[in-house]
Amino acid sequence: MNKIKVLLAEDEASLGMIVSETLESRDFEVFHAADGEEALEMYQEKQPDILVLDVMMPKKDGFTLAKEIREGNSSIPIIFLTAKSQTSDVVEGFEHGGNDYLKKPFSMEELIVRIKALLQRVSLKVDKENLKVGAYNFNLTQQYLELDGEQQQLTHREAQLLFFLIEKKNAILDRSFILNKLWGNDDFFNARSMDVFISKLRKKLKGDESVKIINVRGFGYKLIC
Repeated sequence: MNKIKVLLAEDEASLGMIVSETLESRDFEVFHAADGEEALEMYQEKQPDILVLDVMMPKKDGFTLAKEIREGNSSIPIIFLTAKSQTSDVVEGFEHGGNDYLKKPFSMEELIVRIKALLQRVSLKVDKENLKVGAYNFNLTQQYLELDGEQQQLTHREAQLLFFLIEKKNAILDRSFILNKLWGNDDFFNARSMDVFISKLRKKLKGDESVKIINVRGFGYKLIC
């Protein structure tokens, strides 16, 4: 079973170590960044499931970081950590895309409960039988695309690849991430194989001209619809 990946952005070294070690002892995989810029790099590289962001950080504060991430990902859960207690600060956190807000000092049990609750809420939102790709209906469970009553069957890998593209709709799906996720590693031969699958998906989606899968050279692919 895959571990839940948590990106923790916290510049206070001792707190960051305590949070990381406690989460790891509960079978989470934790990536700890000491400032906002490092956190953004880790987010792009590691593709975490949830973000736990300190508000006051050097180089890039938590609110700014969340706002930038939200421009490309509207669904990833974000929890803010802060010593601030003013109502206006709480409101600002939600306005910048936060899903939850934890005031310091906090208990690790409370953080873990909130992480699990947010992830459960996100998973419940995914209706795998009624996904939209432009004018197409996409059924991930039964692995088909439907347009104007006509169905096209997809292979398992085509369906999984399309699902990941939809999750990152209008944002870049990282090439290495998807290769490791679906092919097991990102070597040259698997990369060529993925290119073939992308071409197959393009052909199957050509019935709606507004749907495009573009190659972002050096980074990955972007589904635009």
